[in-house]
Amino acid sequence: MNERLIRILANSFTDILIPGIMVTIPLTIISFSLALVIAVFVALVQVANIKVLKQIARFYIWVIRGTPLLVQLYIAFFGLAKIGIIINPFPCAVIVFALNEGAYCAETIRAAIESVSTGQIEAGYCVGMNYWQIMRRIVLPQALRTAFPTLFNSLIGMVKDTSLAANITVVEMFMTTQRIVARTYEPLALYIEVAIIYLIFCTVLTKVQAFGEKRLGKYLMKGDGSSVRSKKPKKII
Repeated sequence: MNERLIRILANSFTDILIPGIMVTIPLTIISFSLALVIAVFVALVQVANIKVLKQIARFYIWVIRGTPLLVQLYIAFFGLAKIGIIINPFPCAVIVFALNEGAYCAETIRAAIESVSTGQIEAGYCVGMNYWQIMRRIVLPQALRTAFPTLFNSLIGMVKDTSLAANITVVEMFMTTQRIVARTYEPLALYIEVAIIYLIFCTVLTKVQAFGEKRLGKYLMKGDGSSVRSKKPKKII
C-alpha cells in the first residue's frame, strides 16, 4: 500500500460515509417502515380469509418474491418512464424496496400470527371483543414479538440491498464509491472500504437487535411468570 492509496482511502472515507448517513440510512428506514405497514395489512388479509382480498395478497406475494429486486427497480424507474410515468430516483427506490420487503415480511408476520394459540382468540370473543379488537390487542402484540428477530434480519438485509439503488441513479454509498473509483482507478481498495462501512452499519444494527431480543426475552419471562401466578387458595374450615 503506497502513500497515494492511503491518501485516497483517507479522503474517500468521509465522502462515502456522508451519503451513507444522509441517503442509505434514511432510504432503509423509510422503506422498511412502509414495508411493515404493507406486511401487517397483507398478513391480516390472509389470516382473515377474505376470499378476494386473500387472492390479491397471494398474487402480490407470488409476483414480488418470484422476481429479482433489481428487475423491479428497472421496471419502476426505466419501464414506467416509457409510458409516461416518471418517478424521481429516491421515491422510486423507496416504493420498490417497500413493496419488495413488504411481501417477505408479510409471510413472516402471517406465520407469527398463526402461532398464537386459538384459545386466546376464543377468550377474546368470550369477553366481548370483535375480530379486529382481538387482532389489535391480543394477537398482533404477541405476533410482532415473535417475528422481531426475523423482521430485524430483514432490516439488516435491506441496508445492504440499498446498494442496488445506484442502478437507478440514487446517489448513495455505492454510487459514490463507483464515482471515486472512476476517478482514481483503485477499485479493490475502495470497494473493500465501502464494504467495511456497510459492515459497520450492519454491526451496529446487530447490536441493537441483540439488545431488543434481550429486552423482549425479559418481558416475555415476566409475562409468563405473572400469567401462571395463581391466587392463594382459601382455607377450608
